[in-house]
Amino acid sequence: MTAIGERIDPLIAPIASSADGDARTTRTSPPLRVVGVSGSLHAPSRTTALVRAILSAVEERVTAETELVEVAALGAGFAGVLNRADVAPAVETALRAIEAADLLVVASPVYRASFTGLFKHLFDFVGQYALIGTPVLLAATGGGERHALIIDHQLRPLFGFFQALTLPRGVYASDGDFTDHELTSPDIIRRTEQSVDSALPLVEQAALVRRSEYVTTW
Repeated sequence: MTAIGERIDPLIAPIASSADGDARTTRTSPPLRVVGVSGSLHAPSRTTALVRAILSAVEERVTAETELVEVAALGAGFAGVLNRADVAPAVETALRAIEAADLLVVASPVYRASFTGLFKHLFDFVGQYALIGTPVLLAATGGGERHALIIDHQLRPLFGFFQALTLPRGVYASDGDFTDHELTSPDIIRRTEQSVDSALPLVEQAALVRRSEYVTTW
């Protein structure tokens, strides 16, 4: 997992099977740029652990450079800020990484039926048209299964506003799926792998399609 702020290449080449048939694929152009965003306000965090598990599943399948943006670590640099020009340098670096990602993995714990306020505030600074067509894998954590609808009722509309490509299969995990803030549930681990497997062909296709110069402003 690389540090935020390194050179970002916006396009990827088609994913091809490796010669020896293993799960990792070969790439002839720059690695897939994957940015994970955890909206948790705590460390250690189950939400962050879930994002890490998804990023690891991506790395097992394709050559990728992954970065992790943690709201808990960056919050002080933008919590009381109203304009992007005033955010801390580390926050600006994170925003640029988010805007240039080939794939975003975003997750938040459920807080009062929605994502955390700082998670939303971070995306308030993302350019309105910066994520058009960007694949976004949605994830969330909560105290029980009853909170799983956050993915479709809260996260999907948010990224729909950005005209991003929200991937069809998200990942939700409850407290019982973790042990000492590590994802241990076989069912959720399997769900994570299935989500990544179904996402990667769409990520590849999205990278081959140039974003239109025309964007809606409604």
